Amino acid sequence: MSQQLMSLVEKASIKEEVSQFEIGDTVDVHCRILEGEKERIQIFNGVVIARASSGTRATFTVRRIVQGEGVERKFPLHSPRIAKVEVKRSGVTRRAKLYYLRDRTGKAVRLKERRVETKKKPKQ
Repeated sequence: MSQQLMSLVEKASIKEEVSQFEIGDTVDVHCRILEGEKERIQIFNGVVIARASSGTRATFTVRRIVQGEGVERKFPLHSPRIAKVEVKRSGVTRRAKLYYLRDRTGKAVRLKERRVETKKKPKQ
């Protein structure tokens, strides 16, 4: 009974349209910030280094370098505070979590870009 109740509550708070992104993608996360009565959108951009959980508890971690210091931020995927997640660049990865990027600096942090091939129509 309680499991059914939990699933009903979760269904109400899940977003219908969630941005499709993967580990290694460089993204812009548009966050709604409340300052008094005003609301504005602040953009946090960086590389997605982890995704965790599923359902309403799904989160993702974004890492970026600010003034030579690494900054990581965890975002709930279905939060109403997240306006949108925009993919800027896709990276090639062979890991589920990119925690090894924490130890690297400079050019070693870069990931190879994933190229998306489109099917060409045959000439007639």
